[in-house]
Amino acid sequence: MWKIAIIDDERQVLQGMKRAIPWDELDADWVGEALNGQDGLELIRTAAPDIVITDIYMPVMNGLDMIEQLRKEGFGGKFIILSGYSDFEHARQALRCNVSDYLSKPISVPTLKTILGKAIGELMEEEEKRIKQDELQQKLMLYEPFIEKEWVKSAVAGTLDSSYRNEDRLPKPYRFWCESKHVVIGIDLIRDVRTSDLSLPDWSLFRFAISNIVCEVARETFPAIEYVELHGSRAVLILHPQADSSQQELEQKLSKLGIRLIDCIKSYLKLVIRVGIGGTKEAWTEMPDSTEEAFRAIDLRDRRVDSAYDLFVYSEEMRNDQGTLVMRPAKFYFELAGAMKASQESQAQQLVAQYIDQLKEQKGITPDYVQMLAGELWGIFAYCLYEVGMVLDDIFPNDQIVKEMVGLTLPGQLREWLESKISVIFNSRQWKGNSKHRQAVDFMTQYIHEHYADDMTLADLADKVYISRNHLSIIFKNMTGETFNTYLTRVRIEKARELLLERNMLVYEVAERVGYKNVPYFSTLFKKFTGMNPTELIK
Repeated sequence: MWKIAIIDDERQVLQGMKRAIPWDELDADWVGEALNGQDGLELIRTAAPDIVITDIYMPVMNGLDMIEQLRKEGFGGKFIILSGYSDFEHARQALRCNVSDYLSKPISVPTLKTILGKAIGELMEEEEKRIKQDELQQKLMLYEPFIEKEWVKSAVAGTLDSSYRNEDRLPKPYRFWCESKHVVIGIDLIRDVRTSDLSLPDWSLFRFAISNIVCEVARETFPAIEYVELHGSRAVLILHPQADSSQQELEQKLSKLGIRLIDCIKSYLKLVIRVGIGGTKEAWTEMPDSTEEAFRAIDLRDRRVDSAYDLFVYSEEMRNDQGTLVMRPAKFYFELAGAMKASQESQAQQLVAQYIDQLKEQKGITPDYVQMLAGELWGIFAYCLYEVGMVLDDIFPNDQIVKEMVGLTLPGQLREWLESKISVIFNSRQWKGNSKHRQAVDFMTQYIHEHYADDMTLADLADKVYISRNHLSIIFKNMTGETFNTYLTRVRIEKARELLLERNMLVYEVAERVGYKNVPYFSTLFKKFTGMNPTELIK
């Protein structure tokens, strides 16, 4: 309900305006009147109307002085000046005070209705914009930790845009990176018989438990850490030792930490992990190199710290033996996983082609290394499908894959094999519309129809169906033809239309019944979806 106040020193004008305004049609209400600018000032401060209709020439305080004072105080309502005089200087002053309209008396009822309708329309647009800004601000606050975590993941994987690789672009929580050294520890969870049989919720729970244990143990020695899950079974622990710490002392601490991580994960979770320690870097922009080194140490397993543990340390000999890849495997794995989960087949194929072409240029690539790489990439495929509720074994029998991997000895063979598997995966019936996806979407649509009046987000439903929010968005759009928010809004508006046609409830009651506390925003959405205002259905 829009609130309108009238200020004029002629009582006849006040009474005539009150009778002429189509209050119900405008969904408006009269909140008071005043005979001069001073009283009008107090009225507006108390009643806070949305629209003020005022004269200029009034005793005690004129209308323009009143408006100017209210603007200084931050009043944001609409002013409509209705004056018996046409004065250019007054009109110019009115414009400076952001007055909506400047009209001369007398005014016809249709004109008055049009002017008020225009002002209300502007108020609705401003309210909708404010609501969207508030929602955006709330979302930014809600997702700020997630955004920062994604930033760290990009920084450590080497996918961060070059424009962000300077101190000024560091998020505030990570400004201390500029004053520390940096070491990345790679953690690889071995998928044995026990873990391969885990359900999706259990697998997510184990990964969460691993992160808690790793962070708790690491903080005993290194107060400043970050833990980031990369892809498949791999994660990284980022450490920031003080710049003045000696390398020998640091290496001893890192070795002890690696052994303790392996012991704790095995003791508390009965899981087996491999740990790789990358090189120490002076600049945070070199962290991707440490990430690459950590996982290369795990993959090559040349420098084992202790014969009883799968703990490996990167050495310069590895670089000399293997050379430097143009595209880091950690970055390649990260981007490939992202393309798979986002259903971007062409991007996935392109990444594979680029990486294998670069691999062909490297010296010392053995059949064992090719097969090891095939196993790693197959693990990423399994993880990506696992994330979206599919099982890779349903498409490819595991025995068949093992036999095929044994025959891969050259990078070119690996490329052909990977490209063919990607093509089969993306064109499989399971990927395009598997039963688990259909069940998830059916559950979502049913839930929306049953709970349309409740506050809900795509993230809420993603937690219920155990599918990542981003991929669930894609699945829902592919199967319904609409985004989640559009579908929810359409259901709410359809229900609102039914309630309005029953003519048993007022507009604001219907809005609240279908989940909208803000009536102007509801009215805007209603007109957008139905082509008419809610009030037109209850006449």
